[in-house]
Order: sequence, then C-alpha cells, then structure tokens
Amino acid sequence: MKLFNFSKYYLIALLVLLPGIINSQELNCNIQVSAQRIQGSNRQVFENMQRDIYDFMNNTVWTNSVFSYAERIDCNILINLNDQLSADEFRGTIQIQLSRPVFNTTYKSTILNFIDNSFQFRYVEFQPLEFDPSTHRSNLVSVLAYYTYIILGFDYDSFSLLGGTEFFQMAEKIVTSAQNAPEPGWKPYDASRNRNRYWLVKNILDKEYEGVRKFMYEYYINGLDRMESRISEARTSIVESLRVMQEVYRRKPDPFMYLVQVVMESKSDEIINLFSEAFPEEKSRVVEILTEIDPANKAKYEKINASNLP
Repeated sequence: MKLFNFSKYYLIALLVLLPGIINSQELNCNIQVSAQRIQGSNRQVFENMQRDIYDFMNNTVWTNSVFSYAERIDCNILINLNDQLSADEFRGTIQIQLSRPVFNTTYKSTILNFIDNSFQFRYVEFQPLEFDPSTHRSNLVSVLAYYTYIILGFDYDSFSLLGGTEFFQMAEKIVTSAQNAPEPGWKPYDASRNRNRYWLVKNILDKEYEGVRKFMYEYYINGLDRMESRISEARTSIVESLRVMQEVYRRKPDPFMYLVQVVMESKSDEIINLFSEAFPEEKSRVVEILTEIDPANKAKYEKINASNLP
C-alpha cells in the first residue's frame, strides 16, 4: 500500500504559496505614461518606459517590513510628457495618488493627490533602472524613489503617530544627493512659491509642521476608521484633528504653507462629503476651521452648511 507523504505535499504547497505570503513588494502601483503631446516619436519607447517604471516601482524592495499581497499600498503614478528635448530626454509632469483602505469598509480614502510640474529626465530603452540612495545618477530613478518614500511615509503616518519618519528621512537624503543635479525640482528656489520636492520633505520633517502629520493620524485612526461603527464620535474626532491643523496654520511656519496646501488639496472633497449630513452645530464648526486653514476654497466649504439636514 502506498502511503501519503504529507510532508512532501505540505512542502510543495508552502513553496507555491510562500511568494504570495512574504515576497510581495510594498506597493501596488499603477503606472500610466501619456505622450500624446509628443509627435512623430517611436511610440514603443513610451510603452517600454511605462513597463520599466512599473517594474521598478513594484519589484524594488523599499523597506525591511514584510507585506502580504493584501497589505500592499495602493497608489497611482501618472506621467504626462509635454516635450521631447532630445532622443532620450523628456519633460512633463508627474502626478502622485495614494489611497488607503478604511477599516471595516470597502471604501478607499485618498491620502495624497498632487502634481509635480518640474519633471525632466533621461530614459534610455533597455537600460535598467537601479536605485542607489546615496548617489544621484538618474533623475528618473531619483524622482520615482523620492515619491516612493513620500508614499510610504504618509501611509505609515496614517496608521501610527509619526510612523513614517524613517521614510521621509530617506526622501530627504535623496534631495540632498540631488543638489547638484541639472534638472529642476530639487533646490530651494527651483519652482514658484517654493512648491517643489525640496520644500515638501523639508516641511514634512519640520517640527513646526508636526501637527499636520498628527492630523493625518488622528483623522484616520480615531475618525475615518470608526465611521462604520461610531459615526458621531468619528466626526467629532475629525473636527478635533482639524483643530490640530488649525494650530499649525495660525503659527504660519512660512508664507507658503506648502504641506498644509498639499494635504488640504487631497482631503477637502472627502471632508465635505463626511460632514454634508452632520448636525448643524457640527457643520458650522468644521466650516469655520476649513475656511480659515484653506481660504482659497471658502465657497466650496460653505456648501456644507447648505446641504440637507441628516
């Protein structure tokens, strides 16, 4: 009689399942490269560029943490190429979108959604994209790695208080390595109103802006993650988290408030939806705070008071 070799089949099953359990990388990053404005080029170049960037983002090991397939961080990178400066040099924009699942729901909340307008790089087909955190060799690689660490930092911050610091520090290290780069976006005065990669990570790691990062944590852990079971308490917590952001705004760490702007650009629509059915007193409180910290969108926030009562 032939005996069933349990250990053999268990080992085979483990080997089949193991890559999906522990070898999945940190990111589930969708990549889109659009080159519609560039005429007369070999379109295959842009398809290869998209594939290479996808492989770089999703197959590079970015942390020492173990991620299961289901735990991967959802993000999108949209690259719009406006100009081809030479056979292998391009200029355009890069948009970063980061979302996070909300506890006990199927809803995914946008953490970041912003555009970097200072994106210039060389891309050589069939040349591997390799990242060295201490050296600036390729602007394409440095920009992608920089935003990877920004993505990781904000995602970790939303789950633990200031939990993304080590990743933001890696982004800062990339900025330091790129100070002699000829491409724009890395130096203090590279862009109008200081909206560039240098100032973004500088704001993030500045103690004066720590309240913005605390807002992100409180907003998710005590706010959005509790909306399914304790909606009233969750809304109250979100209002309190916005007060932390308000304190930062009132201190005005710099005249541009770049980090506050980036966060509010990503969260404003969601906050409006969350409070459109709140009680009148709560609506008034949140509108007062929002119009102070984000005055450019005052008319949009006032729609909260005009919405129907719950």
